[in-house]
Amino acid sequence: MIFDDFEIDPRCLSVLHAKNITTPTPVQEAAIPVALTGRDLVATAQTGTGKTLAFALPSLTRLAQERQIRNRMLILVPTRELCVQVAEVVDELCKALKLRSLVIYGGVGMNRQIDELKRGCDVLVATPGRLLDHMSSGRINFKDLEVLVFDEADRMLDMGFLPDIKRILAKLPRDRQTMMFSATFAPELQTLTFNMMRDPERITIGPVSKPVDQVRQLLIPVRQEEKSRMLLEILKEEENLDSAIIFLRTKMRTDRVGKMLKKAGYKAGIIHGDLSQALRQRALEGFRSGRYNILVATDVAARGLDIDDITHVINYDVPENPDDYVHRIGRTARAQREGDAITFICPTDMSALGNIEKAVGRNLPRKEYDGAPTVLSIWKPASARSGTRKAARRTRGMLRRR
Repeated sequence: MIFDDFEIDPRCLSVLHAKNITTPTPVQEAAIPVALTGRDLVATAQTGTGKTLAFALPSLTRLAQERQIRNRMLILVPTRELCVQVAEVVDELCKALKLRSLVIYGGVGMNRQIDELKRGCDVLVATPGRLLDHMSSGRINFKDLEVLVFDEADRMLDMGFLPDIKRILAKLPRDRQTMMFSATFAPELQTLTFNMMRDPERITIGPVSKPVDQVRQLLIPVRQEEKSRMLLEILKEEENLDSAIIFLRTKMRTDRVGKMLKKAGYKAGIIHGDLSQALRQRALEGFRSGRYNILVATDVAARGLDIDDITHVINYDVPENPDDYVHRIGRTARAQREGDAITFICPTDMSALGNIEKAVGRNLPRKEYDGAPTVLSIWKPASARSGTRKAARRTRGMLRRR
């Protein structure tokens, strides 16, 4: 199966060919034919599997068949960063089809968005809060809406967007195609789909609550007060660490660790919800371009960010629920590459760790830490015990040589 086998607009295919994209991922292969029919769709698939093209290609193909009406497609996403990323993909396809797309999110001034809305658009990519600001002021309506897409739907519910989503849905025409794409499918989503969709096709690709097999996972037991020293040791000693995202729970700790790394001489960007959109975008662009090889972040960067060459994810703080763990480590091992995920665990993390290991379906390998700086080496989790023993012997030998 190749993209040319689908009934996608040839102009979209030309965009894909120019990027040497020829073969669809499993979620694209399953979702595109359904979406082309106009049927409602719920698709769950692991992070990093190409869900954006799975809804953008068929939807824009359908929109390109008609013209002269506004606001025909709405794509709702949970964060500003994901909003920008989805908009970049959509905009490139829209230009090829002579359609107009627009991106709306908070953290920036309203005036430019107001001017853009007056010009009109075919496709709108937006975060719920800022979209409601414009809708409440009468600057936008969706009487001609044909397609509604929820991207990272589970994350929107996690972030408390359900009241905003209900307010938006109340102002949308019921005669529309609705598609929901997510990496996990919580019970709350089941209720939401029942209320807002019409007999949706359900597609599930792979174990959606588990990371891809290419991610090598390792736990590091460590005391809370030793985390900073351990982090510096990992960054110093870990081979093939070309680019890494370090995740923390709070904005204050994110700032503190980011400043510590900069003081130690590392090129690190910082991103969390209290920073302005300009600073957040500057940090992401610096990370993408290689100006920074480390991004220190809260979970604002855990979902949807499509950066293919991240070699390591380091959970400085254990996430509070298994889904966040899966999404965090899903930032590495994208596009069929391999990657490493290291998680620091303290005695107070045992309950959260138990839930994570239950979700991923196995006990994760550990590297014991006795309080002294150590040389760390990631080993691929072995299916047999002998592989784990070999890795342990190799690590002990490195310690003795020191």
